[in-house]
Amino acid sequence: MNRATAILTKSALVVLLSTPCLAAPSPKAPDSLLAAARQQFSTIPATPPVLSNNPATPSKIMLGKMLFFDPRLSASHAISCNSCHNVGLGGVDGESTSLGHRWQHGGRNAPTVLNSVFNTAQFWDGRAKDLEQQADGPIINPVEMASPQAHVAEQLKSIPDYRALFAKAFPGEKEPVTLANVQKAIAVFEATLITANAPFDRFLKGQAGALSPIQRAGLSLFMEKGCSRCHNGINLGGGMYAPFGVVESPEADLLPPGDLGRFKVTNVTTDKYVYKVPTLRNIALTAPYFHTGKVWDLRQAVAVMGTSQLGVQLKSDEIDKITDFLVSLTGDQPQIVYPILPPGVAATSRPQP
Repeated sequence: MNRATAILTKSALVVLLSTPCLAAPSPKAPDSLLAAARQQFSTIPATPPVLSNNPATPSKIMLGKMLFFDPRLSASHAISCNSCHNVGLGGVDGESTSLGHRWQHGGRNAPTVLNSVFNTAQFWDGRAKDLEQQADGPIINPVEMASPQAHVAEQLKSIPDYRALFAKAFPGEKEPVTLANVQKAIAVFEATLITANAPFDRFLKGQAGALSPIQRAGLSLFMEKGCSRCHNGINLGGGMYAPFGVVESPEADLLPPGDLGRFKVTNVTTDKYVYKVPTLRNIALTAPYFHTGKVWDLRQAVAVMGTSQLGVQLKSDEIDKITDFLVSLTGDQPQIVYPILPPGVAATSRPQP
């Protein structure tokens, strides 16, 4: 097996007829294609899932939203979670690698935050088991937000309104303003960032007209060629790990030899150049692609996956059809009102240069 790493990222992929008094039922999708699709995929729900040991409340979600958008969680007071996972840009930042503290760049492309709650793990290498565990990684990472671990709670405690918000979100706790509770609050907010009602979801529910003929042909190719062996389930990805270059290694700029992928987490030799299979949900919105963020054209990304993962040279019209299908994975984007953040006071720490 050749060197390997991430399957298609970022990161993204993307009527009732009525009479005056009676709505006609939705036409049924072609039975064979619909049946095959339902065996491999499922729809994004209309409501967020419940997180294990972290129940959502309106107060906790609101606090998490504020923290997600608050740049004061970074040492420079200039970078927030939303800086790299912009909810107005498909949950990404549109950069090959994200800009961090003091103009440093992260080592990998920022995955989308949208629908990330459905992933089996977080980060490209799966080093965080869930959103809660993931939340503090960028905050304390010296390349990203660069806040010292102990400073996070100290910073928030120095902002009076945050003390009240934490007490309301975590009632009964003697000391609610903690880094652990920052993680919990951000996680419950991020879990709300789901994109239901994509054309593909409507197709899975039986609405044949939700996909165009070309998109249906693309779905058929997506399954027949073997794309769905990895990109399946509710997120069309995010549920397993796979090498990049199963059949043929891609070019070095897509598969840098120094990035060993999941091997750095597990220290297992077979995990070299292995990454979490990314979601294809909203993939049309989340360029650039792959963990390196080096491919900006979705058609090119499809072609690369064909040669590297499947060992096939997809024809131009096949690439067009699969790409059109991927566009049908774009769901309704979260409608987020930017929060008004609690003001600091004289005792609030100052930004680092």
